[in-house]
Amino acid sequence: MSDSPAPQRVCFLLKVRRDRLEEYRERHAAVWPEMLAALAQTGWRNYSLFLDDSGLLVGYLETDDFAAAQEAMARTEVNARWQAEMAPFFEALEGRPDEAMRALPMVFHLESQLAELA
Repeated sequence: MSDSPAPQRVCFLLKVRRDRLEEYRERHAAVWPEMLAALAQTGWRNYSLFLDDSGLLVGYLETDDFAAAQEAMARTEVNARWQAEMAPFFEALEGRPDEAMRALPMVFHLESQLAELA
């Protein structure tokens, strides 16, 4: 059994403009190497994005502290450039995309409940 705390699991929703879906997918097929490095260095792990044809974007990540990971990314120059380029892709956005991410409350996690039973 590990003494390290369980990661914070974060899921968020955003809405991509339907007329920009294909370009959004293309941009994320080859994210800038320096952006990938910054995410990894600031504590974003197992970070995934899912996008359907309606424009619904679901993001998932694991981190030790989501607020700290967001703050660390906000201090990077590459994040400022990436957010400026990504902002026009989103609907109903106030501010930068990374500032509009609101974590959804987790209501179920299989492994956590199985561990409690053990």
